[in-house]
Amino acid sequence: MSEMPSPTLPAPDAPRRAIRELPDELISQIAAGEVVERPASVVRELVDNALDAGATQVNVKLMAGGVRAIVVEDDGLGIPPEELPLALKRHATSKIRSLEELESVATMGFRGEALAAISSVAEMAIATRCEGAPHAHRLEARSGELKIAARSRGTSVEVRELFFSTPARRKFLKTDATELAHCLESVRRHALARPDVGFAVWHEGKLVEQWRAGSAEQRLLDVLGEDFFGSSRAVYAEAGPLRIYGRAGLPEAARSRSDMQYVYVNGRYVRDKLIAHGIRSAYEDQLHGSRQPSYVLFIDIAPDRVDVNVHPTKIEVRFRDGREIHQQVRYAVQDALALSRAQTGEMAAGATAEAINSPQAAAAFAAAVPGERPAPGQPPAWFNASAPAEPRAEAPRLYGGTPSWRSNTQSSLGLGEVQALYAPERPIPAAPWAATAPAPQPAPAPLPEGDWPLGRAIAQIQGVYVLAENAQGLVIVDMHAAHERVVYERLKAALGEARIETQPLLIPVTFAATPTEIATAEAQAETLQKLGLDLSPLSAQVLALRSRPALLSGGDVVELARGVLAELAQFDASHAIERAQHEILATMACHGAVRANRQLTLDEMNALLRDMERTERADQCNHGRPTWRQLTLRELDALFLRGR
Repeated sequence: MSEMPSPTLPAPDAPRRAIRELPDELISQIAAGEVVERPASVVRELVDNALDAGATQVNVKLMAGGVRAIVVEDDGLGIPPEELPLALKRHATSKIRSLEELESVATMGFRGEALAAISSVAEMAIATRCEGAPHAHRLEARSGELKIAARSRGTSVEVRELFFSTPARRKFLKTDATELAHCLESVRRHALARPDVGFAVWHEGKLVEQWRAGSAEQRLLDVLGEDFFGSSRAVYAEAGPLRIYGRAGLPEAARSRSDMQYVYVNGRYVRDKLIAHGIRSAYEDQLHGSRQPSYVLFIDIAPDRVDVNVHPTKIEVRFRDGREIHQQVRYAVQDALALSRAQTGEMAAGATAEAINSPQAAAAFAAAVPGERPAPGQPPAWFNASAPAEPRAEAPRLYGGTPSWRSNTQSSLGLGEVQALYAPERPIPAAPWAATAPAPQPAPAPLPEGDWPLGRAIAQIQGVYVLAENAQGLVIVDMHAAHERVVYERLKAALGEARIETQPLLIPVTFAATPTEIATAEAQAETLQKLGLDLSPLSAQVLALRSRPALLSGGDVVELARGVLAELAQFDASHAIERAQHEILATMACHGAVRANRQLTLDEMNALLRDMERTERADQCNHGRPTWRQLTLRELDALFLRGR
């Protein structure tokens, strides 16, 4: 075996280099490397400045995808001519004046680095005119020449030959089409947050995108399209100084890519792993495979509770209470997705114009525009009144299934009790659909004929699918997948009403732990106890586990503990215990759901349909596959060429 080569170290007698201040040109180049990654970075910074200047119209003109030229024009307040030379200096800004203002930033920009960084890697010129000024002034960044120019009120920033002075960095740029796509995405992110501002993007003299100022709903339709609007739900939650609102795509509209995920904090587009994890956890057991949800989410929070001065590009933030944000985001999205399409009347999945023009969707979205933000304690005026008003509402009581609801007055729920709630080996009776249970709930009053969202059963195909007729046309139900979700949601609700029962270990389990795991176990001891884990350091490198959740007695407890510690360390919250418990319940539900080739009577089929109408998340099974599909009369007519 060959020996690994040792790293090259400086010679012992190498002369020590003295500490020196870096020249301004080199400092600007370093700053440019942090702020300017590609033409889209320039577009983002210049549009930020335009919005901070109060612009109502922003025009972006590009050449060669922004590599040859970027021109951003606005109709904002403009810059006084005496301040133009100062605007190009590093850390010169009109946005903040003190540390107190830095801790409560309300503008898009505040670092005072963008213009200086851009001018160090490109040819740049600024033309600006203030209200009431007799004419405009133009400043050439490289020469410092200031001269009279012609333009209306506002500012134009021209950036040409990006990275001309650093050809090595220019080689890392992609094709013009790719760079143009990144520039369009940058403007698109601003457009979603500011529907009160018009945006236009030109490339090589041709208009490629335009979003006119208007309502927030119309801006969403223009930017993301009717398909997203018609297959998404309004999201709203408020807790003290925190307000969360926007739209979350339905699980069945998930995509293979994560290209339609937008999160804004106080109107600023951000990429935050904590928020992304909270949203993703809201879609657990509803997404199939590695599908990605779509969403536009706005988070309004007191400026002093979030730090935006984390990264030079201002795309990352840090929250004072990350756990609160994570939990509130998760519950807000979870509650929005809880009701099935049958419960909300959204019978045509993916419906576009019909869904948009419906009362439920007509005004279900607004962007983070300062003038449209609601008063504290009040939902936005645009908010869908039919959406869940109180988050974490109790699941509706169901009937039917194997078995039906049971009243549980105990303070904890162990594995034996959960298994007693639902016995997989118990045969499913032929009729009625509901099995005999220890404490059956009375069946709800039947709905009048014609008011059943999933219709009335008419037939069964190959012992697998149930056919039903409703007002829209034909409903096709995968009976095993549908019944699996019904039973699974019952078990989850029953388990959620009880605290986690712990099981002490006769002999504590010890395992080697990293310093991060040791620190997390000490800092999150109380949280771990609530999750049913008695975990504490035994030494500087060993953790001892003395109890675990009783429901998870058959799993790898060390792997479970490591997973919980990893989530707590990264997100200050963990759902590993809940996920592990739900996996057990999902297995129980799968084994006990009605099997294929089981012949059902019409009464049993109708009972299943009514159960689905009253069950949350009934549109997908536990694995994210659809449980039912709607074929409208129009679609059926098209199959047989009727009307042609």
